[in-house]
Amino acid sequence: MTKLQTMREAVAELVPDGASVALGCQMEQMIPFGAGHEMMRQRRCGLTLIGPISDVLFDQMIGAGCAERVIAAWVGNVMMGSAYNFRRAAESGELEVVNMTNFSVALGLQAAAMGVPFLPTRTALGSDVAKSNPFFAEIADPFASTEYRVPSTEKRGRDARATAGETPALHAVRAIVPDVVVVHVQRADEQGNAHCWGNFGVMIEAVRAAKRVIVTCEEIVPAEVIASDPNRTVIPGFLVSAVVEAKYGAHPSPVQGYYARDDAYFRQYHEQTKTPEDFARWAERWVYGVKDRRAYANLLGACRLEELAVKRHAYAAKADFGY
Repeated sequence: MTKLQTMREAVAELVPDGASVALGCQMEQMIPFGAGHEMMRQRRCGLTLIGPISDVLFDQMIGAGCAERVIAAWVGNVMMGSAYNFRRAAESGELEVVNMTNFSVALGLQAAAMGVPFLPTRTALGSDVAKSNPFFAEIADPFASTEYRVPSTEKRGRDARATAGETPALHAVRAIVPDVVVVHVQRADEQGNAHCWGNFGVMIEAVRAAKRVIVTCEEIVPAEVIASDPNRTVIPGFLVSAVVEAKYGAHPSPVQGYYARDDAYFRQYHEQTKTPEDFARWAERWVYGVKDRRAYANLLGACRLEELAVKRHAYAAKADFGY
């Protein structure tokens, strides 16, 4: 049975008010702006937004009143600095901010993907990130007092740093289990089997950690295309709840092999959203004033889209899967 849905259907069915939603899991590329804008149009509220770097998508959803909490390493406009809606909401106390690092977000998602309550690390030891943070707890090495050691000619890791009678400190990073994750990829079939190439960020960890998965893609292709290159099938269809064809669904972020980052968009957003009234005007034009991603692309215009289209192609070598 096909899992193909419209963006409106997928968000209505799978993203309820109060959900925890992971977005922007591929760092600065392939951010699912189209899905985030649909959540804004459907007036979602009480969301917990999860992601390492979401560029301005989180700022837009915060400005629209969708979010009550963010669990993130950074929120803002990567090109221009701090983002106004986020700053206003954080400074006023309207928004709860759980300050993470890129690596600790990755560890939390990986723990959830593995089905364990936490993963140990040394990251953030001695920093303010872990202070009063519900996702960090300092723990002792449970093997510090044992005699057994894996035979080795080198001293490394804990053995190289520990001193006699000292138990090295570790941080346990709590598992992060999103209710839903939305990721954008280049192509997928109607069952949700998805090809992706370029920077994965923590996309794979997030997909395996989440309770529900929405895949948005530049194009839906026959199942035979996906099956022809299994090594690029980084998201298997059995994990996917819905797949949505959304051309330009990641704009203004880039999609490897399809279109470049729209730097002008980020500069314009910075200049046009300085006050709540400014943001309301911006959102009315670019989000609420368009019914779907096709209308959004029409508003951008053919000339601008042509400017962003990839011009310098770099194709991978063919791979022979014969046996």
